[in-house]
Amino acid sequence: MTDITLSAITLYPVKSLAGISVNSWPVIRTGLQYDRQWMLVDTDNRFLSQRTLPKMALIKTALTDMHLILSADGKDDLLLALAPEGGEIIESQIWNDQCAAISVSVKADQWLSDFLKIDCRLVYQPETLIRHVDAHYAQPTDTVAFSDGFPFLLISENSLVSLNNDMALNLPMTRFRPNLVVSGCASYAEDSWREISIGTIDFRLPKPCSRCSVIVIDPETAEVGQEPLRTLNRIRKWQNKVYFGQNALHDQLGLLTVGDQVYVNVMGDKQPPL
Repeated sequence: MTDITLSAITLYPVKSLAGISVNSWPVIRTGLQYDRQWMLVDTDNRFLSQRTLPKMALIKTALTDMHLILSADGKDDLLLALAPEGGEIIESQIWNDQCAAISVSVKADQWLSDFLKIDCRLVYQPETLIRHVDAHYAQPTDTVAFSDGFPFLLISENSLVSLNNDMALNLPMTRFRPNLVVSGCASYAEDSWREISIGTIDFRLPKPCSRCSVIVIDPETAEVGQEPLRTLNRIRKWQNKVYFGQNALHDQLGLLTVGDQVYVNVMGDKQPPL
């Protein structure tokens, strides 16, 4: 078998805002450190995303040793502490999950509300607040921050090559917002992976990732199109949902680095069964 390697690592500090590509990054209890540790909520404390606010894609994120930095055209950069203190504990909602969170600051809320033209708040998940992964797919010790459901999303480079060929387009991987990209395997090989190792960390791949309208949003312009959902509906549809990429859970803490070897330890039937 051709050597399979980790070719890209991306974290998304604020759910549904732009991500940060890194060469090497720590894995903590909830996944990549700082990944989806912040989130925007509306006045009912329900999560906000590009599904309803495509303009969220235009807010860039950066990390320093001390700060999370948000930037957007026409706005001064917003510097936020990596460990906010003194915020109000609120009960936020992600789909059907109730997630405890703390508010960050009035200044952050105003900055984001002004840019997005909607009344919203920025919330944060400290280490003391635990959100468990759906028990149908996870072990009792598996936890996650503000991701839709799982700590990691993994996609192979050749899966995107195949999809782009089917669309006669050249969409970038950023459209699909994976945390981990791998190279050196056949397109959609990850559909059959159940347990893998990347470097020193073992992963379980319990279910494929069903895709929503976020992937039709150009991350550079926030313009909304028809692809790749139109093509995925044709070639990757199962039980009225379309799938691209695999959700993953990790068994150890550690460090991931681009170039790490990927080992497929257990294979199974394709998910989805296409």
